[in-house]
Amino acid sequence: QVQLVESGGGLVQAGGSLRLSCAASGRTFIGPVVAWFRQASGKEREFVAYIKWSGASTNYADSVKGRFTISRDNAKNTVYLQMNSLKPEDTAVYYCAARRLSTVVVPTSSREYDYWGQGTQVTVSS
Repeated sequence: QVQLVESGGGLVQAGGSLRLSCAASGRTFIGPVVAWFRQASGKEREFVAYIKWSGASTNYADSVKGRFTISRDNAKNTVYLQMNSLKPEDTAVYYCAARRLSTVVVPTSSREYDYWGQGTQVTVSS
């Protein structure tokens, strides 16, 4: 069982930046694929970005492309989400998720992810 812990959320003005972190507890490998999802109040959970641990290939939702960057730190077994040029519509609870297995085609549906963090609130004021 992989336990994921997110940190780095908070309140920021529009145009500002935040960096979220996702780490696996203990010495557990975080997973071959790690993604960020977000869920705004009253809306469904949506894909934000993923990274494959091997090769570090990434993919982003169109709504965050060019503003958000997902990365990983092998030594720290941690995945980051750097969020720049934040907009009020980015306000949501952000969740880190990991898959047990790596596949050639990486899913962007939350149903395909096995482990989840508790979420961290990001609020962007206008």
